[in-house]
Amino acid sequence: MRVPQSVGTKGSLRWIQLLVNDHPGKFKDAISKQLHLPNPNIQWLSPLKTDQYAEYRDGSFLDLLGLGEFKSKLLDFWPRNGPQWDALGKGIPGGPYVLVEAKANIPEIMSSLGAKSERSISLIRESLAATRKHLRCKESELWEKGFYQYVNRLAHLYFLRKICKVDAFLVFVYFLNDPTHIPTSEEQWAGALELQKSLLGLKNHRLKKFVAEIFVDFKKLN
Repeated sequence: MRVPQSVGTKGSLRWIQLLVNDHPGKFKDAISKQLHLPNPNIQWLSPLKTDQYAEYRDGSFLDLLGLGEFKSKLLDFWPRNGPQWDALGKGIPGGPYVLVEAKANIPEIMSSLGAKSERSISLIRESLAATRKHLRCKESELWEKGFYQYVNRLAHLYFLRKICKVDAFLVFVYFLNDPTHIPTSEEQWAGALELQKSLLGLKNHRLKKFVAEIFVDFKKLN
């Protein structure tokens, strides 16, 4: 599904649009440094001003990345209305593939499983269990009630890397000192994220080297 967005006026919607469209090179450099990638030529595919700042989910995000061949596998792994990616990028040529989740304040990291149908809930639980098994981490109710959005993004990294054998990376972008809503310092973010990973049993896991956390303060970009 392609989901056009309005021009962001506050919070992570505003800042991810600015980062991708106005500072794409600096965004790429920050990712390369965190993930120790050898200067990949990342092309940002969303959210682009020329594409109504659209965000993508389900099979459409795979199509955008040029991975449409895996859409049937995704349907077996996750129900429709899955993660809507804040940004998507692709190394030219042929990867790596970059999935981005952006947050501007600590309350945004809290979320719970909202699926209604029994089939959807069952499939999500099955895929989260497979992800936990691969990561070698213990079951916790916080995977469904508390930090669901974080773990479902991690599950999609597992899907791409281990099921589809794709060179994919997951990037969490945390914006600092957001003047439009709830200003959050890097120290505040660090404490909240340390607690989050500890509660989820994810301080160390088998996909850790494919996950980056980037802190962006726009006051320091110009």
